[in-house]
Amino acid sequence: MNTGWTGKLKKHKESYLLMMPYLIFFILFTILPVILSFVFSFTYYNMIEPPRFIGWYNYIRLFLDDDIFITALKNTMLFAFITGPISYALSFLVAWMINDLSRTLRSIATVVFYIPAIVGASVYPMWRLIFSSDAYGYLNGFLMKLGIISDPIAWLVDKKYVLIILILVQLWMSLGISFLAFVAGLQTIDRSLYEAGVMDGIKNRFQELWYITLPSMVPQLVFGAVMQIVTSFSVAEVSIELAGFPSTEYAGETMVTHIMDYGTIRYEMGYASTMAVVLFIMMVATNRIVNKLLNKVGL
Repeated sequence: MNTGWTGKLKKHKESYLLMMPYLIFFILFTILPVILSFVFSFTYYNMIEPPRFIGWYNYIRLFLDDDIFITALKNTMLFAFITGPISYALSFLVAWMINDLSRTLRSIATVVFYIPAIVGASVYPMWRLIFSSDAYGYLNGFLMKLGIISDPIAWLVDKKYVLIILILVQLWMSLGISFLAFVAGLQTIDRSLYEAGVMDGIKNRFQELWYITLPSMVPQLVFGAVMQIVTSFSVAEVSIELAGFPSTEYAGETMVTHIMDYGTIRYEMGYASTMAVVLFIMMVATNRIVNKLLNKVGL
């Protein structure tokens, strides 16, 4: 009896056939680009000449000769370690709070909290108006009316304020896919577990949360963590729309905007691929650390 991979392939051939369209697109548009990025990162490639192998030169240049990349790396790490955990915790907290509402109220609340993630791109003009550099900007006008400031502040131009504002706006848009996953996950928990918990001595909602809710939502918690990591490390649009491209003294530069600069403007695809590889490794490493932390706390 053939029990190897060929036997399994024949036994489940219908399942593999159904998966084939997805697998083809996944390989072509996910796996292959990642592999090519690794390959091109060791080359000089300007999209006109054939790629030319240059070894580790791009990596040496990246960390030792590119001051803007170091700025982008610091900004990306700040985004990741501020917006990531806060957004993750906030997504779960809001989902948990609205979970016991009636179905209609829960649906309405879900839409209300999810709207910023949907319409985020369309309300950038509103944010630019709020943080406008003249006296007609809402924030400047409000602070001047209270007498806190006497002259308008260039919020989106002054490098002291740019990154703080970008982080605040990103947090406002943070209830995304992970929030929906948590809402769905909370609805799938067997209600009899809570009844059994009461019999076993659980006395309040927080014990219920720790001993029943969180262990019952491991797949959703892991999925939410992965999505938050990807989102927090790939910040670019909010920086481009509010701070400009490039921002003042690169105060709002992130790794993705730096990749876009070299990849879509300068056409230095080899160097851009090097940055993409570094970003990919950072995401994978952070994901492993987060999964270990979840496992350590019993999730």
